[in-house]
Amino acid sequence: MIRLMAILLAVTSIVGCTTAPPKNLDNVCEIFEEKRGWYKDARKSSRRWGTSIPVMMSFIYQESAFKARARPPRTKILWVLPGPRPASAFGYAQATNETWSGYKKSTGSWGADRSDFGDAIDFIGWYNDQSHRRNKISKNDAYHLYLAYHEGQGGFAKKTFAKKKWLKDVARKLSDRADSYTQQLNGCEKKLGRGWFLRIFS
Repeated sequence: MIRLMAILLAVTSIVGCTTAPPKNLDNVCEIFEEKRGWYKDARKSSRRWGTSIPVMMSFIYQESAFKARARPPRTKILWVLPGPRPASAFGYAQATNETWSGYKKSTGSWGADRSDFGDAIDFIGWYNDQSHRRNKISKNDAYHLYLAYHEGQGGFAKKTFAKKKWLKDVARKLSDRADSYTQQLNGCEKKLGRGWFLRIFS
């Protein structure tokens, strides 16, 4: 019985370490060093869809702060009682049920999970590719890509963001973060690409 409890505790600890957000969200190199496998997932999405790794990582920072099971906060009933959530957004990318279903149908990724980092960052790459096709936004224009991500491609075309100063401020901060992540990644990407065994001796 004691041995079984120890095994369960160890498994729980491993799962917790896997799903817990990185310790330093401001340094993309440290994020990838801590979360082994994330860089490979991000690189795969970048090569598949054409959006840079720093732009996609800045999206996840903004949407969920790298929390695997993030959800929008509940509304309040009578200012006290917890009410329904304002949207079905969930996971690293805060994708809604409808948009996630569209992604799975478009890519054939029927088993994709919003709380899986690899699936979430592939979704972001896919969505930005759609924004590029429909709205002619450069795939590395973090500012306008995020406006389309938040408002939807139809909303972006109608410029529903035009009078939302708060949203444009968020998009600008996201763009600045993408620039910062780019500078950081330029200094560590060669090492990250070597794999864990060679990195030990570098």
